[in-house]
Amino acid sequence: MSNHVKTLALVGAVAAAVSGAVATTAHAADKEKCFGVSMAGKNDCAAGPGTTCAGTSTVDYQGNAWTLVDAGTCEKMELPDGRMGSLEALDRDLPA
Repeated sequence: MSNHVKTLALVGAVAAAVSGAVATTAHAADKEKCFGVSMAGKNDCAAGPGTTCAGTSTVDYQGNAWTLVDAGTCEKMELPDGRMGSLEALDRDLPA
């Protein structure tokens, strides 16, 4: 493989990475962390003490587990038993 082809491949890879980062940042700007709304194993990254990253919550609606939701919708979500989403970690529904 010639140096020209390798350079083009490298430039293409860098361009793809940069455009992906920009798209992810723009998408994330329309989202917010919402605590206490995810089902067990369906949380986004880090769910408080005892968990490490995405998918590690063990209780439905675990108060210290968060999921990215559309900005402005977290505290308006209708959940079972009068639960509400929160923009900050909650002390409810924590694993035993």
